[in-house]
Amino acid sequence: MAGGWARDGAVEEQIEASINDELKRMQARRGPTGESRTHCAECDEEIPERRREAIPGVKLCVDCQQGRDARPQARGGVNRRGSKDSQLR
Repeated sequence: MAGGWARDGAVEEQIEASINDELKRMQARRGPTGESRTHCAECDEEIPERRREAIPGVKLCVDCQQGRDARPQARGGVNRRGSKDSQLR
């Protein structure tokens, strides 16, 4: 399917590499593990037992976690698409 200077299967390899990168990124964000804290790591408020049971390894109370989730996450990575100019050459 690839044309020009690209070898056969190059497009599929790029798609597969992008998918694998995204899967690794999502697995890294999977969530807390280990023993839950009894008090929030940020505000020292008590974390309810039901939250600790529902989310093993929880470190933050609901309010602090919502504040952290609301912050935008910077996404880095490699732009495998390239620029239009590089595709025209």
